[in-house]
Amino acid sequence: MQVQLAWSPRPQEVLLENLSLPTGATLADALKASQLVREQAPGPLEGLPCGVWSKLRPLDHLLRDGDRIEVYRPLLVDPKEARRQRYRKSGSKRAGPSGTSV
Repeated sequence: MQVQLAWSPRPQEVLLENLSLPTGATLADALKASQLVREQAPGPLEGLPCGVWSKLRPLDHLLRDGDRIEVYRPLLVDPKEARRQRYRKSGSKRAGPSGTSV
C-alpha cells in the first residue's frame, strides 16, 4: 500500500515522503520505514505525536492505502500567549462587536 508522510520541521516548511508499506502496516511501521523521521526526529518514536488525516492516532493504528501521516511538532508558545504577542505587536485597537474599542 502507498501512504504519504508529512513532516514540518519549521513554520511554513513541509517535507513529504511517499512510502510503500505492506498491507496491515501500522503508524509505528511507517515511522520506522521513513527516512525523514530517521533524519529529523528529535528523540524516540514513542514520543512523536502523529496522526492520520489531521486526527491524532496511536502508534498501533492500522493504516490504509492512500493515508496521509502527519508528524506534529511541539508547540513552542502557548496559543493564548501567541495571540497576545501578535496583538501587542500590531499596536492597533480594533472595534468590538458593538462598535466600541476592545
